[in-house]
Amino acid sequence: MRPPRYSIPVTIRPLLLSDSIAELTRLLHRAYGALAREGFRFWASHQSEESTRSRIAEGTCLVALHEERIVGTITLRKRELTKGCAWYDRPDVASFGQFAVEPELQGRGIGRALLEAAERRAGEEGVAELALDTAEGATALIGMYEKLGYRFIGHADWRPDTNYRSVVYSKTLQR
Repeated sequence: MRPPRYSIPVTIRPLLLSDSIAELTRLLHRAYGALAREGFRFWASHQSEESTRSRIAEGTCLVALHEERIVGTITLRKRELTKGCAWYDRPDVASFGQFAVEPELQGRGIGRALLEAAERRAGEEGVAELALDTAEGATALIGMYEKLGYRFIGHADWRPDTNYRSVVYSKTLQR
């Protein structure tokens, strides 16, 4: 039986040089593990520490801490590095990735807190739209993003890095 869901207190801050990339990579693997078991080949489900570091360098990595332990992460990509499909190529669009929460703590408000922090930061940087892409068949994730105000934009195809067609979602940010 699953424990009851409730919000837990977290602190959101930028990733520090003293934070472990190895630990962050293992968190990504755990968080994306259920999707991998469903057959989706998300890059974060198997990426190397070097890849984690490289993806962090594309923007600002935020982490969520609970009881001084990193339990979630999101990387807000710089606008100029948000590229690869028609929507991402717009100059007013930024995107996020490496969005993960410890599996046993999912559904307790950590992801929402991380996403709200990324949205605030993007808005402060003058971003008009914050976008993401996910697997077309990841219906639970798509439902979560829709509930949080993200709308369907179109499709993107990142194969062979993934094994699925992606859907692109975006949210207009308040300035």
